[in-house]
Amino acid sequence: MSTPPPDSRRPLSWDEVHAFLAVVQAGSIAASTRRLGVNHSTVLRRIGNLEHTLSTRLFDRLPGGYALTAAGHEFAERLSGIPEQIEEAHRHLSSRDVEIRGTIRVAAPELLVKTVLMPIFARFSLRYPAVQLQLVMGTQRLNLTRREADVAVRVSNSPPENLVARRVGRVQSALYASRDYLASLPQGAGLADYRWVALDDSLAHLNQAQWMERNVDPARVAIQVDGVDGMVEAVACGAGAGLLLCPVADLRPELVRLSPPDPAMDWSIWILTHPDLRQVARIRAFTEFVFDTLEAEGTLK
Repeated sequence: MSTPPPDSRRPLSWDEVHAFLAVVQAGSIAASTRRLGVNHSTVLRRIGNLEHTLSTRLFDRLPGGYALTAAGHEFAERLSGIPEQIEEAHRHLSSRDVEIRGTIRVAAPELLVKTVLMPIFARFSLRYPAVQLQLVMGTQRLNLTRREADVAVRVSNSPPENLVARRVGRVQSALYASRDYLASLPQGAGLADYRWVALDDSLAHLNQAQWMERNVDPARVAIQVDGVDGMVEAVACGAGAGLLLCPVADLRPELVRLSPPDPAMDWSIWILTHPDLRQVARIRAFTEFVFDTLEAEGTLK
C-alpha cells in the first residue's frame, strides 16, 4: 500500500486499528472481512486511513496478498494485548447489567439452527422483546474471549476450558442414502458397492471423517465436501451414501437410514459463554431458556 502524506491533526481511529489487527490475526484481507463483518473495500480503506494518520506503510502488496512491513510488525507488537484489555473492560462493564434487554450475538452451526434451534430462538424473542438476537451461522469459530460473539452453541466433545460450558444434549450419527440412489443399485448390492459422500481433508479430525477413512475405499468416494450441511445435500441428491447427523437427516423424507446410530460417532452439544458474561441478565436468561427448552423437548437427548 502506498502511504499518503501525514495528517498530524487526525487521531487514531479504533475501527482502523481494529481492522489492522484483524488482518494480522486472520492472516489475510479476505479472512479479516469475515471476522469484522465488513467488506473487502472497507478493510482496505480503514488500513489506508491508518497508514495516512501514521504516515507509515504497514503492509506491502505482494502477488500472493499483503505482508507486514517492518513498521507493521513493530506496530502490531506494540498493540499486543490492548484488544484483550479493551474487551475485558467491556465485559466487566457489561456484567453490571441487571435488565433483560440489549443485544446478544450468538454463533451456532447453520444446520443446527435450521433444524433445532431457530424455533427456540423465536420463542425467546417473543418472551423477551427488549432483547435482539444477532445470529452468526457458519463453520467459522468466533472467539468469545475477544467478544466476537457473546454466546456460542457448538458441537464438540471437548469444549474450551476457559469458557463457561453447559451441555445441552447430544447428536447421533448414522449411515443414510437417498431412496432414488438405493433404487438405482443392482439387487443385492452392499455397502462395499456404494458410492460415498465424504468430508474433505480440512475436517479429517472429525469422528465421521475417521470412520470413512477406516471403512470406505477412497476410490468409492464420489464427492468430498467441507461441511456437514454439504454432506446432507449431496446424499439427498443421490450422490451416494454418507454418515449424517440424525436430527438433520431424519427430517429429510428422501433419505433412508441404513444403520442404527453408532455411539462412537456421538457429539455433545454445548452452550458456551465467557465467565465475565455469565451473570449478565440477558445472557443468563438466554442460556437458561435454551437449556430448559431442549431439556423439556428432549430433542437432543
